[in-house]
Amino acid sequence: MSTQPLAEVLHREWAANLTPARLYSLLRLRVAVFVVEQECPYPELDGRDLEPTTRHFWIGSGTDPEVAVACLRLLAEPGGGYRIGRVCTARQVRGRGLSGRLMAAALADVGDAECVLDAQVQVAGLYAEFGFQRIGEEFVEDGIPHVTMRRPSGRRGDVDRGHR
Repeated sequence: MSTQPLAEVLHREWAANLTPARLYSLLRLRVAVFVVEQECPYPELDGRDLEPTTRHFWIGSGTDPEVAVACLRLLAEPGGGYRIGRVCTARQVRGRGLSGRLMAAALADVGDAECVLDAQVQVAGLYAEFGFQRIGEEFVEDGIPHVTMRRPSGRRGDVDRGHR
């Protein structure tokens, strides 16, 4: 674990309000984690980052709050409800609860609406702490085992489990 100072500020912005520099920082982190570190060449730019209803959450580095060290993306699903995705933390700051802070913030926005995500199996326990339940069978995406998880509507209380 790094001794890098941790920024206390968690940021949230609608897609339309992201500056090019902020969007670049989020995409750079996601590519560093998912494409480079996890060796999963996949189309990171899926067209959903700039949808009007997309919200981005991130925590900046201790030295530069504009440089994302952890992030997630919250999408409004076309059929209703929400989807959380692209949850990642830079290797040098893992183990500090940043993903939990991001999840709590995103679920505060979701309220008691239904929410789904596709979790890497190795971190499914984090999402279970927030009331997500496995649905369906495990599947392999880009060489990594995943499972779809759902937090049913009416589960707002699961946000208040010490992850703020």
